[in-house]
Amino acid sequence: MNTHNREILQIALPSIVSNITVPLLGLIDVTIVGHLGAASYIGAIAVGGMLFNIIYWIFGFLRMGTGGMTSQAYGRGDEAEMMRLLTRSTGVGMLIALTLIVLQYPIERTAFSLIETTPEVERLAATYFRICIWGAPAVLGLYSFSGWFIGMQNSRYPMFIAITQNIVNILMSLVLVYGLEMKIEGVAIGTLVAQYAGWLMAIGLWMHRYKHLRPYAELRSLTDKGAMRRFFQVNRDIFLRTLCLVSVTVFFTSAGAAQGEVILAVNTLLMQLFTLFSYIMDGFAYAGEALAGKHIGADNRPALRTMVRQLFVWGIALALAFTLIYGIGGEGFLSLLTNEESVITASSTYFYWVLAIPLAGFAAFLYDGIFIGATATGLMLRAMFVASVAFFLIYFGCREAMGNHALWLAFITYLSLRGIVQGYLGRKIIRS
Repeated sequence: MNTHNREILQIALPSIVSNITVPLLGLIDVTIVGHLGAASYIGAIAVGGMLFNIIYWIFGFLRMGTGGMTSQAYGRGDEAEMMRLLTRSTGVGMLIALTLIVLQYPIERTAFSLIETTPEVERLAATYFRICIWGAPAVLGLYSFSGWFIGMQNSRYPMFIAITQNIVNILMSLVLVYGLEMKIEGVAIGTLVAQYAGWLMAIGLWMHRYKHLRPYAELRSLTDKGAMRRFFQVNRDIFLRTLCLVSVTVFFTSAGAAQGEVILAVNTLLMQLFTLFSYIMDGFAYAGEALAGKHIGADNRPALRTMVRQLFVWGIALALAFTLIYGIGGEGFLSLLTNEESVITASSTYFYWVLAIPLAGFAAFLYDGIFIGATATGLMLRAMFVASVAFFLIYFGCREAMGNHALWLAFITYLSLRGIVQGYLGRKIIRS
């Protein structure tokens, strides 16, 4: 195995493990409350989890922006800037977290005014929200550390942290719910403790491995106007790009819901296959982010071009493998998720769209990582904007004639167009 492949896998494989453990935190909570004897508990966890997913997803720029800029500083060997980036990202994250805590009541009221649910589910979800919102400093602080570790070419630490969080969450939730009979409060506190355990572990791992950078930790880096302007410019682009992503994702769900319960269930199940593919491809995107930033920081363009070629070899191979796997066993996988015959039967009508996802989407994931590593976030935003506009134009232009097929056509076009536009815009970054 050549050096570039080894570097890619050293970052990608731990990142894939970390990605797969992320949904386990929510799954654990659902499993525990699912045995409390009332469906309202499951609904409360679903609503509360969705609310936090949206909130934290919007602030995902703390991980991505930090990772891209840190990887470039790593490539240059600039230890002072590596430490300053962690200080800036953590400082901004704490400011956002404190704002969320201070504004928790209006956020809660606004959210529940937009979500239609029963009074009992709302009451329980509000309890869950009021406890878990206090985890904002830990969650956003961990975003900063995770991005920074990946920028430092170290994806093992985020993997260790993710695994630890799940273990702590399981143990705490079981003790609080079944031992102390705390029900929804116990689940929320278990999640909260797990979040802080992960953050404290990140700090501990940093102290163990990177304590030699402590002399560069300066609070005045938060007042460096030029550096903060660049930090916010990169993260502004990622923030706006995330809003486009959220708008497409939320609309996809709502447009399916408007077509009835069966179509909503079909789309939700089929999207699980996209989600599974995304966990794997995100791992290779993180590798592209870390290595592209390192090579650009070191001004080693030949190494960058070789790494990108190898990354796309992996991307194409994985896309073909997933297409084959879904073609052979995808419908059987759906049967594991539900035994509703009406949903399974309806899914077969749209299943061929799922087979198009891997080849249509792999380039978008890989270019996202490369662009973040290159801090070419403005170009990434442009590609996302073009693809998002195309998504809505295709759907509204075709929905009368194609129904739910129009939604899937729009989504597949959106995925492929992101990769095509990024490939066109990024040619100078890679070839120069």
